[in-house]
Amino acid sequence: MAAHSACDFGGGKAEKLALAKYRQVLWQGRVLNSQFTDHELRNQGRCPLTPEEIGLLLTALGFNNNTHLYLASHKVYGGEARISTLRTMFPLMEDKKSLASAIELAEVEGKASLMAAVDYYVSLKSDIFISASPGNMHNALLGHRAYLNLKTIRPNMLLLGPLFLNKTIEWSEFQHAVINGHKNRQGQMRLRKEKQSIYTYPAPDCMCRA
Repeated sequence: MAAHSACDFGGGKAEKLALAKYRQVLWQGRVLNSQFTDHELRNQGRCPLTPEEIGLLLTALGFNNNTHLYLASHKVYGGEARISTLRTMFPLMEDKKSLASAIELAEVEGKASLMAAVDYYVSLKSDIFISASPGNMHNALLGHRAYLNLKTIRPNMLLLGPLFLNKTIEWSEFQHAVINGHKNRQGQMRLRKEKQSIYTYPAPDCMCRA
């Protein structure tokens, strides 16, 4: 996801070269976003949200350090160092390894599909779900939770990109913009448009009609 986005994640020249090499190996360099600068990508809302940005988004939406977070991810790009800020903001953050027993972990160790299934199940059963970027799991959960009438926050990437680039914005202004920009992105039913996936947008096709 990080490589395919073609975004800069602050790791310097070495990181840029490593991600460019990865893109070349997997996609022979044919990645649409590669034609844009990092500033352009972020301004267009094309970059995955970083752990720090997720923390700021959640805080702006009213979640505090008493909120329980479950991190549904096989491996966070940048490792523990990258999520330390998010963990400081939300100290009650957990993941598979912190919640499962040694015996339970041994049963799924090395089994990527089972590990993903655990993340999917916990995400499905959570009070609220939010994803740092679109993807297959995100899209499936969006539709599944919509079908079950569960709250899912869909980050307004076009709004957030320019906000995070603005280094002089006051917190009150940032929070006001975030709240207003997400009023209609917190689980409200969205009808499927032509060519959109029925798994992501199950209404009206998969809904009963009175």
